[in-house]
Amino acid sequence: MATVLVVEDDEYVRSAIIQELGRRRHAVRSAGRALDALREISQNPPDAVILDLGLPDLDGAEALKMVRSISSVPVIVATARDDEAEIVRLLQAGADDYLVKPFSGDHLNARLDAVLRRARSATPSAMLRVGALTVDLNRREAALDDQALTLTRREFDLLAYLAARADRVVSRKELLTEVWQQSYGDDQTIDVHLSWLRRKLGESASSPRYLHTVRGVGVMLITPS
Repeated sequence: MATVLVVEDDEYVRSAIIQELGRRRHAVRSAGRALDALREISQNPPDAVILDLGLPDLDGAEALKMVRSISSVPVIVATARDDEAEIVRLLQAGADDYLVKPFSGDHLNARLDAVLRRARSATPSAMLRVGALTVDLNRREAALDDQALTLTRREFDLLAYLAARADRVVSRKELLTEVWQQSYGDDQTIDVHLSWLRRKLGESASSPRYLHTVRGVGVMLITPS
């Protein structure tokens, strides 16, 4: 049993998919628009996503790109076009598998079982621990005091990079190069993400617990005493 998010604007198709997945005892949530799906993925991460590409508010490829910016959840894209170049492009953009409409319930479940099996058989978690903060690199999950943190993709990358270098100062230039993959840029981008991250860690720049700014040098994630 898995939690599956079905993103499909056609009510008839969505209902049929939900019924089929429910028959296989999966817990199913649904959305008819890409932005609603992104909100759902961010706030209540599912185990897998079935993403229709013909959504009314966003191009399917753009929706996939936005999903990948916040989550590594397995995504099966559903497309009406049996076009090899298009399918290759979607797989390269981050889709884990694809379905060409119309598809049978058996085909849907076979594809879903395959991506779930691959996700669950991934390498055992590489876990970082800094005080009461845990960062699971393989699952891309973080928790503080055993409470899950809802992080964007960039926030997780930033936290993971700092946690792997706990108790040492990391320069802004290093963060820009290694986390943002940029050779130059505006420090304000880093400051904004640090501010968001601090808020989710329940602290502030004036009263830090984990994230400490070393003026003129960089940032340090410390182990609280």
